[in-house]
Amino acid sequence: MKLAEHGQNIRGRNPDPSCQLRQRILNRKARIGVVGLGYVGLPLAGAIVRAGYRVIGYDIDEFKVAQLRAGRSYIGHIPNDQISTWVGDKRLYATADMHQLRDADAILICVPTPLTPHREPDLSYIVSTTEELMPHVRAGQLIVLESTTYPGTTRDVMCPILERSGLRSGRDFFLAYSPEREDPGNPRYSTAEIPKVVGGDGPLALELAQALYKRIVTRTVPVSSLETAEAVKLTENIFRAVNIALVNELKDVYEAIGVDMWEVIDAAKTKPFGFMPFYPGPGLGGHCLPIDPFYLTWKAREHGLPTRFIELAGEINTSRPRAVVERTAKALDDREGRGLKGARILVLGVAYKNDVEDVRESPGLRIIQLLEQRGAIADFHDPYVPVIPVTRETPELAGRRSVQLDRERLGNYDAVLICTDHQIVDYRLVTENAGLVIDTRNACRACLDVAGKVVKA
Repeated sequence: MKLAEHGQNIRGRNPDPSCQLRQRILNRKARIGVVGLGYVGLPLAGAIVRAGYRVIGYDIDEFKVAQLRAGRSYIGHIPNDQISTWVGDKRLYATADMHQLRDADAILICVPTPLTPHREPDLSYIVSTTEELMPHVRAGQLIVLESTTYPGTTRDVMCPILERSGLRSGRDFFLAYSPEREDPGNPRYSTAEIPKVVGGDGPLALELAQALYKRIVTRTVPVSSLETAEAVKLTENIFRAVNIALVNELKDVYEAIGVDMWEVIDAAKTKPFGFMPFYPGPGLGGHCLPIDPFYLTWKAREHGLPTRFIELAGEINTSRPRAVVERTAKALDDREGRGLKGARILVLGVAYKNDVEDVRESPGLRIIQLLEQRGAIADFHDPYVPVIPVTRETPELAGRRSVQLDRERLGNYDAVLICTDHQIVDYRLVTENAGLVIDTRNACRACLDVAGKVVKA
């Protein structure tokens, strides 16, 4: 039976649409749709393919679809040969046509959840995706949201839209939530090696979602509800954001009394219990940490509850780029008797974290913006970001190109400001040839600084 005929059979006659779906998942004949083929969706699609399923990958970005169909990757840690093999073996089919997802037995949604300019949840991608998907939903499908969001989104926002199809969650289709836990550029933990939290709209949806994910990842962690699963992801990221804010604040205090925060952390983490190391830096970047905590603060306001801890952490973390710029201005004044106006600054690293090409919410971009507002002349070098793409926060920087990092060029700058500690950068070359180094990542810790050029910020 063809897949489309299989779907019509479920819609028309099967009194228990979960039966065939369960069987197709177990025997790996199910086709899995992945909506959103970015830093979460494409690695997820790869893990599903490796687990023995065929994937329909959907994205509104026709450039991504064209790249995948041509066997090319646009994410650094996924090589071209993997994409070409998956596409060539017809295990991955990329499309910008939502109608193709009708042929999917399970649809996993991995779309962005940014903030509005007023730092409130922007669910427009979830809403528009669900509305476009609704006419193509059929009985016997499993639909899973993976995007990070506040508790209640899957049940209160997605479910009513999907049920406008005339089908009912838990009876005709099955709705679940399983938060993404992708860590781009982390060679230790691939998508398949990270346990998956799963919550369902009822026990049958939970069972079906677990049946699928158990065959894709190392372990599943079932929880009691959709809302619990949504809260797990927020809790993970809020925990990190609050602790990073704490060490950033401690760093300022210790610096004022002449204590190196990095040395403190290295010594403290030798304790085998009761301490977990977090590190200061120039600010939070990526799609999760700068954004996710505000999803919960917004939801808490609905219930009249304060979230003082989270909001204070947000204030500290969002203030870091400005603090780094101030520290750079002071270092220039102390060393050369000049401020930022007219100073030539090389920003080293604009990706939000080391060894990836992702610049979403990058503090490096914000720092360039602030430097130039103060009259500095800023260039950047990043081995993973040859050209700055268009971003919502710093559109004026789009199209700028990474400059070469060499001995002569380093000597032409008044300061080099390290924002991202890519491992392939030669920091010895930097410290030996730059006149002043502002190090926000302790990247120069192994370099001999006999001239006192390195200032930790």
